[in-house]
Amino acid sequence: MTAVDYINYAVAILTIALGLMGWLAPRWTMQQLDMQAGPSNMAYTEVSAASGCLFVGLGLGALVLDQPLAWVVVGLAYAGAALGRVTSIVRDNAASRQSWTFFGCEAGLAAWLVLANMGGL
Repeated sequence: MTAVDYINYAVAILTIALGLMGWLAPRWTMQQLDMQAGPSNMAYTEVSAASGCLFVGLGLGALVLDQPLAWVVVGLAYAGAALGRVTSIVRDNAASRQSWTFFGCEAGLAAWLVLANMGGL
């Protein structure tokens, strides 16, 4: 196994762990993200799905497939998250240390997964 493989697996495990928190502890996740449910409680299902099982499936899929393209797809998902976050930071005046930290993590993971698995590193 190469260093790229070890880092890819670590990113997949991190992705799955974060997804498990969103899926199994949506209230805690929402509290950490300064989010709150409205009258319908739809926010809980959204966090469970979009911040939860989506990431569990993404990480598990990459581990099972264990192909460069699978890792690139995970990287593109993180790139999409980073783009959405920075757009909101600017558009919604949502700059905070936490939002910039999350952006940096998402952008860093995206860059690693895409470049390392497309032979760019």
